[in-house]
Amino acid sequence: MPIAAVLAAALLGVTPYNFTVSNVDVVPDLHGNPANAQLVVFAAGNQYMAMHALVAAFQREHPDVKRVFYETLPPGILAKQIEAGALQIGNLVIDPKPDVFLSGKKRMTIERTRGIVGPAHTYATNTLAILVRKGNPKHVYSLRDLGRADVRVAMPNPAWEGVSGQIQAAYRKAGGAALVSTIMVTKRNAGTTLLTKIHHRQSPRWILSGRADAGVVWISEALYQAKVTGRLAVVKIPASENATAIYQAAVITKAPHPAAAKAFVTFLTGARARAIYASYGFTTGGSHS
Repeated sequence: MPIAAVLAAALLGVTPYNFTVSNVDVVPDLHGNPANAQLVVFAAGNQYMAMHALVAAFQREHPDVKRVFYETLPPGILAKQIEAGALQIGNLVIDPKPDVFLSGKKRMTIERTRGIVGPAHTYATNTLAILVRKGNPKHVYSLRDLGRADVRVAMPNPAWEGVSGQIQAAYRKAGGAALVSTIMVTKRNAGTTLLTKIHHRQSPRWILSGRADAGVVWISEALYQAKVTGRLAVVKIPASENATAIYQAAVITKAPHPAAAKAFVTFLTGARARAIYASYGFTTGGSHS
């Protein structure tokens, strides 16, 4: 049975008819059945690689929660979906009501101020790295190299991807305001800085296809993509130029399934979830904020 069918069966409790057409009818950031879910999780997209293992481990501890639906989109998009009450992708419109929100601390603070979520709990952190093609054909060894005119950079859109601000902060540490301006203004105008809409999906694909030469992503994403593709490589960024993401989880104030939501947030700060996150390159820990 194909892995996608195995995942679907685990999330839905049934084996659905699979009509997936490669590169056409594929929605990689929606997982499970939103219609009858007993737990709905909206998770920051950069955690997509860990979510199946997390949900499976949670269900082993809570076998009564058999049907889980989760999304792994940029937190800014998830926030807009919560505000709108529904999400449209092509001809598909869904309106799942989330129980749990996972995002970076800055976005979580915004949503808590708006009354969308309750108390936040920190469960993991992350740092940045540069993703390039295997063999590093453009000889990108530092953030400053991303300012070169011959290097095409995949960059998250500042309009809704919080990581954009952290990447720009890293640029500033490495090369001051001049490097930020070069990458975000000069090269964008020249067409050599390319803004993504779903950074955790588009950046590796653009680099693999040759549309971009490099992109700054979270180290967990870089390590995962290098491993699963065998065609990408990781360039590390020194601590003096790096930025740290603090990931938090909170129960949605109007969660349809508050008991399951609280159980999932508690699970995320526990030893099993920390081990899963660590296995994907995250740094783990937990606290209230």
